[in-house]
Amino acid sequence: MKDGSGGVLLLNLGGPETLADVRPFLYKLFSDPEIIRIKNPLFRRMLAGVISRTREKKSQNLYRQIGGGSPLRRITELQAAALETALADEGIPARVYVGMLCGKPSIDEAFNNIEADDVRRLVLLPLFPQYSKTATGACFRYVRAFVGRRKPAEKIEISFIEDWYKNPLYIDAITDTISAGLEHFSENERSDVHIFYSAHSLPERYIKEGDPYLDRTRECISLINDQLKGRLNYDIDYSLAFQSKVGPVKWLKPSAENALRFLARRGVRKVLAVPVSFVSDHIETLYELDIAYRNLAAKLGIMEFHRAESLNVHPKFVAALAGIAKEKL
Repeated sequence: MKDGSGGVLLLNLGGPETLADVRPFLYKLFSDPEIIRIKNPLFRRMLAGVISRTREKKSQNLYRQIGGGSPLRRITELQAAALETALADEGIPARVYVGMLCGKPSIDEAFNNIEADDVRRLVLLPLFPQYSKTATGACFRYVRAFVGRRKPAEKIEISFIEDWYKNPLYIDAITDTISAGLEHFSENERSDVHIFYSAHSLPERYIKEGDPYLDRTRECISLINDQLKGRLNYDIDYSLAFQSKVGPVKWLKPSAENALRFLARRGVRKVLAVPVSFVSDHIETLYELDIAYRNLAAKLGIMEFHRAESLNVHPKFVAALAGIAKEKL
């Protein structure tokens, strides 16, 4: 398609599609200066090599339990196809591309296709609702460095979408998944269900250095709860916890594990987990929430533990992405 039209690049971190991909994925992930804050690139790469080697077998075992690899690429490509259709229905013939910072297809590959299609207006749309330097910031940093080397920006007007956690359709979509998740519980017991929001953790010092991720995650939950209360006839019991920490530094608290222990001591027996910073199924939802935390909850005496489905290609979520992209296109 060489018509000089608009395009959208969906950005994500990526994931290993096979067990053999685990070590190179980990190496690339921990080589990023926004994720591992070591200025010396040689030391950072050395550390990434050590981490990827020592974590390879453990990580492979986790991916083996969810089918032998991450479904993130497949889901993101489905999201891209659905978004392209939604934009076409709005009269916007834009191509939608996928670029992964640490996986396939890479951001480099995406730009090869973008340039081949003679795209002149490009919207960078990260699939992270709340901005963090370690996710959205890392993707943007890579894109800026890439266009600086290749100079495609001389003919492509690029728009950066920082985050979109306030988008009404996104809030509506995730509220839908919570409402559907509550149907796992008996109707007369739903008011006893604790809504357990779980977000990807960050080292505490990143927040102290000004990363807005924590504040925006809390604000996002407040917006969801406001809408959820409008649908229900009872007050919501909820909490926010953090998962997926790696390494010995201080991470955001409470951890998901400690939060579940606290709930069990409080006497909570029914929990609905809501992945609030993830929009696609990946290791964080399919293993950590569905297997590890479910098993922990059972050991702690939490009798019912269910998870709200990830947004994936939820129609309202796709419509939200289309509205966000349309504003820039």
